[in-house]
Amino acid sequence: MEINNNQLLRFTTAGSVDDGKSTLIGRLLFDSKSIFEDQLDSVSKTSEKKGHDGVDLALFTDGLKDEREQGITIDVAYRYFTTPKRKFIIADTPGHIQYTRNMVTGASTANAAVILIDARHGVIEQTKRHSFIASLLNIPHLIVCINKMDLVDYSEEVYNKIIGQFEEFSSKLLMKDVRFIPISALLGDNVVNRSENMKWYQNGTLLSTLENLHISSDINKIDARFPVQTVLRPQSEEFRDYRGYAGRIASGIYRTGDEVAVLPSGFTSKIKSINAGENEVEEAFAPMSISITLEDDIDVSRGDMIVKKNNQPEQEQEFDVMLCWLNNDAMKARAKYSIMQTSNEERAMIKEVVYKMDINTFERDNKDTNLNMNDIARVKIRTTRRLMLDSYRDNRNTGSIILIDENTNETVAAGMVV
Repeated sequence: MEINNNQLLRFTTAGSVDDGKSTLIGRLLFDSKSIFEDQLDSVSKTSEKKGHDGVDLALFTDGLKDEREQGITIDVAYRYFTTPKRKFIIADTPGHIQYTRNMVTGASTANAAVILIDARHGVIEQTKRHSFIASLLNIPHLIVCINKMDLVDYSEEVYNKIIGQFEEFSSKLLMKDVRFIPISALLGDNVVNRSENMKWYQNGTLLSTLENLHISSDINKIDARFPVQTVLRPQSEEFRDYRGYAGRIASGIYRTGDEVAVLPSGFTSKIKSINAGENEVEEAFAPMSISITLEDDIDVSRGDMIVKKNNQPEQEQEFDVMLCWLNNDAMKARAKYSIMQTSNEERAMIKEVVYKMDINTFERDNKDTNLNMNDIARVKIRTTRRLMLDSYRDNRNTGSIILIDENTNETVAAGMVV
């Protein structure tokens, strides 16, 4: 399969503490020659000050001062690199149990997830936690890197045992494509270059796997959804009668002449014109930013959604979401929040915690209704007005929500419509 070298792959990395994520990313950047000379010089000097032999690869990702002082990665760090075959964005997320929310953030737009397992320890609770989140976020490709193979004598038996452990628990999850690679991030085995120590492994290195992954767009091309961000009413005499509705297409395709409905009012019309920037176009598709004019004068405002007349989302005031609690403060029972979904903002409350997930055992607890930071639960939300919703698995854009504390203006939770 021919790969478009302008095609962008977003992938997230996750693993337990000290599984070697930062070292792996450093090795990926270093061996693929994606490090600038001044970066290499700076990291070489820092490595020398710390008394390391050679370059400490982990420092290529641990760029924040606090991270370096503590010796841990404490937030989502984004890194960019390019090879002749593809462009990449890496979201490096912390391995600590208290940073589940960071992985949810880093993985929310990922095409693939790279999960590290220490070959000495095998599958542990954090492996299950990160795999569950990847499944929950509907990430299409999962690459399981069994790291530190040099510390188990590059044993094929150890590698196969860990694959068995992973497959045993992951059979309960919705995983589309799972691949396994035995690596040593520290020594470079099977990261960019093929390992001479594991000739029993016949598949691709991590880089070649990432370069050749098929990226199927996560944009829904069938269901046309256009959330209105603003109404354009130019003041100039030339455009005095112009009334356009501007926004970014969340999914689907729009063409001049299409019969559309404006939600939540339900009024119908036809598309009179579509503008992309200064140009009028006959057709527009996700994720283009456009403005639309309609043949009829309909009251349309921010938060409304223009959809195809014969293909409409659900309109609900009460609905279920899988919610990840992001805030340091616990959820307050029946507290009021602002809910944001596409360009729509309404008031909402969490009516009920249906169950909490133990994402280490995948068990559901319907007795504990307290939500604390990093908890994931299925909840019922009620809003003041109906929202135009699709399930998250059908449409990431119209199926995701965030909750905001009205007093502090902090984002307290992110959710996926069930």
